[in-house]
Amino acid sequence: MKWPKLLVSNAAPAVILIRLIVGGVFLSEGIQKFLFPGNLGVGRFIKIGIPSPEIMAPFVGVVEIVGGGLLLAGFLTRLAAIPLVISMLVAITTTKIPIFQKSGFWAMAHEARVDYAMLLGCIFLLIAGAGTWSLDAGLTRGAEHPGGQPRRIETKKRCTHS
Repeated sequence: MKWPKLLVSNAAPAVILIRLIVGGVFLSEGIQKFLFPGNLGVGRFIKIGIPSPEIMAPFVGVVEIVGGGLLLAGFLTRLAAIPLVISMLVAITTTKIPIFQKSGFWAMAHEARVDYAMLLGCIFLLIAGAGTWSLDAGLTRGAEHPGGQPRRIETKKRCTHS
């Protein structure tokens, strides 16, 4: 089966660490939007002025649960990162800019640290892909790298001394 180049990634296996933290946080936050709707779901969306909060809060919760799960598995990683980047941009715009306007840069910087880490983590995964320890890599093994170069597996040469 030929897989789109969008899935191909020969990024280092250590990318799994970024996928685990970013995917885990999104999965957890998405679930919490349903567990605690007054504080983190519909109630929160009403408070920050998101239009149609009774529709948008569950929608965002599902996006975060599905996207977080896909990142954890390393499946469709680049595609999953796109709505998560949008979610983080909306979160920063609706919650952190008002803090900046009211309380200044340092208060905003403190409150935004997780948002920025999640945004940059998603952008990293969008650029690098899932890495070699992922379902994406397993499905595309042997496919060409997005740059057109064949994937190369580095092996160490053994030295034998007699």
